[in-house]
Amino acid sequence: MDKIDELLTRRVEKIYPNRQTLEKVLRSGKKLRLYQGFDPTGTKLHIGHMIGLMKLREFQDLGHQVIFLIGDGTGQAGDPSGKTKARGKFLSREELRANAKNYVMQASKIVRFSGKNPAEILYNSDWLNKLNLVEILNLAQNFSLQRLEERDLYEERKKRNETINLREFLYPLLQAYDSVKMNVDLELGGTDQTFNMLCGRTLVKNILHKEKFVITTPLLTDSQGKKIGKTEGNVIAITATPDEFFGMIMNLADDCIIPCFELITNIPMTTVNQIKKDLKAGKNPMIYKKQLAFTLIKMLHGDKKAKQGQEYFEKVFQGKKPPEKIKSLKTKTGKRNLVDLLVELKMASSKSEAKRLVKQAAVEINNKTIKEYDNITIKTGDIIKVGKKRWVRISE
Repeated sequence: MDKIDELLTRRVEKIYPNRQTLEKVLRSGKKLRLYQGFDPTGTKLHIGHMIGLMKLREFQDLGHQVIFLIGDGTGQAGDPSGKTKARGKFLSREELRANAKNYVMQASKIVRFSGKNPAEILYNSDWLNKLNLVEILNLAQNFSLQRLEERDLYEERKKRNETINLREFLYPLLQAYDSVKMNVDLELGGTDQTFNMLCGRTLVKNILHKEKFVITTPLLTDSQGKKIGKTEGNVIAITATPDEFFGMIMNLADDCIIPCFELITNIPMTTVNQIKKDLKAGKNPMIYKKQLAFTLIKMLHGDKKAKQGQEYFEKVFQGKKPPEKIKSLKTKTGKRNLVDLLVELKMASSKSEAKRLVKQAAVEINNKTIKEYDNITIKTGDIIKVGKKRWVRISE
């Protein structure tokens, strides 16, 4: 593949209106103005966001004008994409801006914001919050009620008698206006954003009288097909420490290995395809999970941190040795009830959780699994481990 072939193939689900038209424009040498928006409904970007960030970087490296758009305006409406229920709370502009405080720093691990051909940073509240009534009505006249309510997610909500809030119902219209205001040639987004981005195509055609291309990127999903992200509660934040990050990648299901290599690394596809063959032939998946974790940490934090993350995982989780730095807590020694002790040390949130952990053989003292609750002898220097990640040393 040449660079344009790879640009239009890897990390790409679909291209609107079609690949041929976009490829013709790219091969003509024209430089496009393009963007992806990120609503800061949380404070951390995660590995699912890396797909779009890496695609932005690809365009950037080929000399195109990239915009990193922070959706502190659209975020006030609340994107319904992927939501089975209406939001219980809508965030204010101030809350969204606060959440986005470190977004650029996090994204800068992949996208360039300085140096050669830097990405532009924009906030859509700068124009959306200034729209007056007549302007909103003029935008709305470009869409029919039937068009806006044809989304599958709304049909599913109707079947379950779930609320469709008018505030989130207007979200696609606001996102569509971003494309007009920024006068873009192309928009990137996950497949769950297809409807919103196609509304932008309509608005650009009607108001600016030009073509707007759309590239949808695949969603990064777990083994159950759930999107990896804040909504599903399975976030792997790119801000996680190398030690934490390595362990979280190792906890992914084996069938996540290939999608992760393909979508969120730059390892050549020839290598990815060979890994796929090796896995089918029965090679140990742990080998490739370690390679994946190392590759991602190296991308985000550098080679040194990647080595540290791997060494920590192999020592603590595979070698079952305690980490070098363990929190020390004071408590009464002697005969103790283990359930009470775990709650006191905040290694369990409740007595019922503590009992469950003991029953599941998830509690160890000095590398010995504890299966009883009462009359457990605790002495200074004991190391208590709960699960794979929680460690406490008893101090005087």
